[in-house]
Amino acid sequence: MDPLGARSQFLDVQTLPGWDQPQEGGDEADGHRPRSRAGQDRPPSSPFPHRDDINRKIILFNGDVALLNCTAIVNTSNETLTDKNPVADSIHRHAGPELKEELLKLKGCRTGEAKMTKGFNLAARFIIHTVGPKYKAKYRTAAESSLYNCYRNVMQLAKEQGMASVAFCVINTVKRGYPLEDATHIAFRTVRRFLENHGESIETVVFAVTDVEEPVYKKLLPLYFPRSADEEHRSLPLLPANIGNAEGEPVVPERQIRIAEKPGVPEEDSEDESLDKDLSFVGSHAFARMEGDVDKQRKLTLQGQMSEATQHKQHLRNYNRWLCRARAEDLSDIAALKALYQTGVDTCGRTVMVVVGRNIPVTLIDMEKALLYFIHVMDHITVKEYVMVYFHTLTNEHNHLDSEFLKKLYDIVDVKYKKNLKAFYFVHPTFRSKISAWFFTTFSVSGLKDKVHHVETLQQLFTCVVPEQIDIPPFVLEYEARVNGPQHSSCSSGL
Repeated sequence: MDPLGARSQFLDVQTLPGWDQPQEGGDEADGHRPRSRAGQDRPPSSPFPHRDDINRKIILFNGDVALLNCTAIVNTSNETLTDKNPVADSIHRHAGPELKEELLKLKGCRTGEAKMTKGFNLAARFIIHTVGPKYKAKYRTAAESSLYNCYRNVMQLAKEQGMASVAFCVINTVKRGYPLEDATHIAFRTVRRFLENHGESIETVVFAVTDVEEPVYKKLLPLYFPRSADEEHRSLPLLPANIGNAEGEPVVPERQIRIAEKPGVPEEDSEDESLDKDLSFVGSHAFARMEGDVDKQRKLTLQGQMSEATQHKQHLRNYNRWLCRARAEDLSDIAALKALYQTGVDTCGRTVMVVVGRNIPVTLIDMEKALLYFIHVMDHITVKEYVMVYFHTLTNEHNHLDSEFLKKLYDIVDVKYKKNLKAFYFVHPTFRSKISAWFFTTFSVSGLKDKVHHVETLQQLFTCVVPEQIDIPPFVLEYEARVNGPQHSSCSSGL
């Protein structure tokens, strides 16, 4: 392939028409939603109101995503990153053979995740690879969540890497069987919510489609990106009942089962009415029939089990309150510190999260907002196994998180944080920090001590996370080269 000849085909996304043009026959020039004939109150607002600032970022493009000149394009593939589909085939053809070699280093990608490579011979600087779910009606909820994660993780990666523009292909390929219209609703609402909440730095989002998808995309775009107040009002009845939460994530109503001890007989008042709920797990073991008075033993067992279940529910409600706050507040000042970010995967394929201690000015920032930012970033990461790398390098007393804050964080976060955290790598520890970590993991929290690993050199870290899979701050590399020699810091920085 002739790279120069191929580049003549590429299209600059800035030359493409945007979605922000008002629809013909829309509102008055002042842009206000019209009143009803009798002059009553305005019609109800859409959960996706007309916003020119967001619409200016949206482009619908009928063509090959591989030909777009932007910061990153999205490739849809399978978990081994070897899928054969028209989008992936075109991207590989234009990017050149180096892309295939680079993908081998990623060691696959789980459904819903997003991983990045260079663009090689493409006009786009980067390619973000993601894996859409296979669709089966009986597993619809799982498929919706996975597809949401695809779009969310792509947008999150684009934000973390400071990308100005990202171009989506249609992630739900035909061979995976996802109904096109259902998938498009998820795509649009996820991108819309991300732009509302976190998209200040992202200037352009392109949806690249073919003739097959274009009619559906044109039909649904006004629902989530109305170009006028009138279009917003007319689109409102067409929105589906489930539009997700504040981030566009699918919401699954909790299913509670109520089982009476003696059906048909009025129950006595209980001090804790939650004892009557969620009892389907009681008595399910194989030897229940061999017990003496099963009902009496079950009731005694239930008291202890439901006490734990009640505590868990209270904890979950508390965590959800923090999560709602985290999604509602402006945390851009905390994000700007670059103290917490997602990078690649470890040698076991688990997501790697990085914490940079020196970037946390404990005495200068609102630590409650820092806690909210941690929850905001980590909530969708912790649904699967992950590891954390903490760079303690060159921290001082102004960067040290006290044990009270860490204990509060540990007590607030959901159980999935603790269950799915598989390792915590403490890089460049000092003697004092080792002692503090030992006291904290021994006396303040349970189950964390065995997961903490003190890492003296980057070379030790690279046995768990290869250099290509982690973005290391330049000052850490400089410190490593100065203290341990340049052979230990053979890694390119990503910040």
